[in-house]
Amino acid sequence: MEKKRKLTIAKAMSEAIALEMRASPEVLVMGEDIAKLGGVFGNTQGLLDEFGPDRVRDTPISETAFIGTAVGMAAAGMKPVVELMFVDFFGVCMDAIYNLAAKQSYFSGGNVTCPMVLMTSVGGGYGDAGQHSQTLFATFGHLPGLKVVIPSNAYEAKGMMAAAISDPNPVVFMFHKALQGMGWLGTVPRSITHVPEERYTIALDCAHIVREGRDITLVGLGHTVNLALDAAAELEGEGIEAEVIDLRSIAPLDRETIIRSVAKTGALISVDDDYHSYGVGAEILASVAEQDDLHLKAPLKRISYPDIPVPFAPEMEHAVLPNAGKIVTAARKLLKESVRV
Repeated sequence: MEKKRKLTIAKAMSEAIALEMRASPEVLVMGEDIAKLGGVFGNTQGLLDEFGPDRVRDTPISETAFIGTAVGMAAAGMKPVVELMFVDFFGVCMDAIYNLAAKQSYFSGGNVTCPMVLMTSVGGGYGDAGQHSQTLFATFGHLPGLKVVIPSNAYEAKGMMAAAISDPNPVVFMFHKALQGMGWLGTVPRSITHVPEERYTIALDCAHIVREGRDITLVGLGHTVNLALDAAAELEGEGIEAEVIDLRSIAPLDRETIIRSVAKTGALISVDDDYHSYGVGAEILASVAEQDDLHLKAPLKRISYPDIPVPFAPEMEHAVLPNAGKIVTAARKLLKESVRV
C-alpha cells in the first residue's frame, strides 16, 4: 500500500520539475529569484542544489529578455521553464509570449516547435492592489497557439506540470496564490493533497468532475473550484445536489464535459475571478447557449470579478471577489426560479 504524503502545490510543482530535469538534460529553469531563494512562491525549492546554476538560472529583472531567450532556447531544442513572477507583468513581455512563442510552430509550418512552460502566479485577496492581484485567464486563453492551464490542488499540479513540460507547445501554467501553500500567504487546506512520488501526467485538455450532482452544475478553475466545492457542501444541507467541474484547462476548453453536465442538471453557474466581461465565464455560458438540444430549467449565470481595477483596501477587494456565499445565493435563486417555470 502506497504511503500517503501530503504536499502543497508549491512542493508538487518543484517535484515535477525536478523529475523532468532528471529525465531530460534539455529541461532548465529561469526567472527572478528562482535559484537561491527557490522562487517567491516556492515553485523551484531545492532545484539549485541538485542541478546547479547552469540549469537553474536567476535572471535580471527583465521579463522581455529572459522570456524571449526561452523562446530561442525552445527553438533550438531545449525545454525551458520560465517564471513570470506575477501574471500582471505580462505587459512588458507579451511580444515574446504571443508574437514569438505562440506563433512559432504555425509560422514555420510545424518545423520549429516551442516546448516551453511559462509559469505565473495569479489571484488576489492580499491587498496587493492592481498590479499584483489579477488572474487574466481570458487574456491568455484568447490567443491561439498557447495552452493555458491552472491546477486546483497539489495532485493536479504535479501531473499537469509534467504534462506541460513534455508538451511540444508553449504552455502557460498559472498557479493561484491562495492555493500555493506558502506560509506567508495562507492556503486553502483542500489544495494540500496526497501526491505520489513517481512521475505521472494529467491531460491538459480534459476537465474533471470533482463532485457529481443532479440539480445544478458549478464550473470553476483553480481557486474557484474550491469555492464551488464549499458552496456545494452548503447546498447539500438544503437538499440541493450540485455537480462541480474543475476546468483544469482554459485553452483548450473542454466544452463537451460542461455540456454533458448541464444536459443532466439543466442549470449552470460559472465561477472565475477574472474580469466579468469577455471572460472564461462568458465563453462557458455561450458554449452551452449555442446547443440546440439542451433543455434548461433556469437562466445561465456567471459569477466573476467586476470590471474595475483591483482595490488596494482589503475591505473593498474582498467585497468584490467571488466567494462560496455568492455561489450559494445564486444557486438558490436559479433553482427557485426553475420551480416557478
